[in-house]
Amino acid sequence: MAVQPNNNRIARFGVFELDFNTGELRKSGVRLRLQGQPIQVLTLLLERAGDVVTREELRQKLWASDTFVDFDHSLNTAINKVREALGDSASSPRFVETLARRGYRFIAPVQAPVQVSPERAASLTIVQPEEVAAHASTAISAAVSRPEPASPTAPLHPELEVPIPRRGLTRGLFALIQIMYLCFYLAALFRLRDVQRIADSFLPYWGATTLVGAVMITAGVGIPLRCYLLSAIGFDYQRLDEKFRRMFPFVLALDQLWAIAPFLLAEDIGFGAAFAASAGLLYLPFSERTLIRLAYVRPDSAEKQVNGTNLTDSA
Repeated sequence: MAVQPNNNRIARFGVFELDFNTGELRKSGVRLRLQGQPIQVLTLLLERAGDVVTREELRQKLWASDTFVDFDHSLNTAINKVREALGDSASSPRFVETLARRGYRFIAPVQAPVQVSPERAASLTIVQPEEVAAHASTAISAAVSRPEPASPTAPLHPELEVPIPRRGLTRGLFALIQIMYLCFYLAALFRLRDVQRIADSFLPYWGATTLVGAVMITAGVGIPLRCYLLSAIGFDYQRLDEKFRRMFPFVLALDQLWAIAPFLLAEDIGFGAAFAASAGLLYLPFSERTLIRLAYVRPDSAEKQVNGTNLTDSA
């Protein structure tokens, strides 16, 4: 019985494998969501594993000369998506190494892509079921007796000096905070009469009116702000770290004002519970800033740390 020739070219590295023909990246046999320019960048790096692929070479091969794009931003985005799929880091690379102002290099051991020729395929014989069972038994025994390799140390953030968590976790927590604030704003606006009644119970008329007006104004400003941050984190806007740094003083002031909101419910929940809730809300804007910095590591800071490490090693 003839065996059909297999023309697939597959490069394997660690638990990953890339099919050059279909452009599919798999981890332990499970297909990962990586396509377009990121998969093309990974293919070029694998084809020249161990060698430096310059940024200019990547531009020439992936972007036509008559294409007008922000090349630096597009390439950085593609590299970040490759690293995210591989669980890699610019500061402590295991697969893709950044060479400042030069390019990138794939540093992990790669099993060379194998292509089976028709002559070789025709000479292959069919393995009998008994042989398959024997090989499977041997493989299972070896897998059970083989100790699992120790997990690599999580890479550190180049500025915060803490292990970088999964981006899905940090982005998800940031989105939940924005949803929480949206709920605050909407609840306050829908129950504005209750806010007025509570304010009248401990403030003079002008003070209660000022408080209600502040609630309306800050909620009216906060709703579009939270919608913008939710859409930016949802679409993985790569410049969100830069944007959030600029708007952080305003976000801090807005969140600090809303941190006193639990005291409006002190009669219902008690002063102690209101104080605890207010203390937690005072911390939230700083946690938002930290989550954004963990989710969007700036390439320049990562490259500085890599260069500093290389200089230390060479010294």
